[in-house]
Amino acid sequence: MTIGKILVWLIVGTLAGTLAGRLVTFSKKGLGFWTHVGLGMLGALVGGLLFGALRIDLGLGEIKVTGEDLVAAFVGSLVCLGVWSLIRKYLAKREADAANPSESGGGWK
Repeated sequence: MTIGKILVWLIVGTLAGTLAGRLVTFSKKGLGFWTHVGLGMLGALVGGLLFGALRIDLGLGEIKVTGEDLVAAFVGSLVCLGVWSLIRKYLAKREADAANPSESGGGWK
């Protein structure tokens, strides 16, 4: 893994984050510009590492910014959004359980 490859992941990730954010929210605005940038960069790194670890080679070309980089960044962005969603649901449930301990099954009966 080279610095150049990581830079490509980050640049392509910005585009992939925008696509993933718009796909998940079903709106043109999506999650907001800076959230898309951050999500895309993180997703690009996750997707690139995931594709590398699983040895996934889509054979989409050997140019500087390949289609494979875009697909990996998009998949990584979706994985990040999925994990983020699960964490938010867990925290919301935990907060609700803390607010109503008698309904959550905890405490004395």
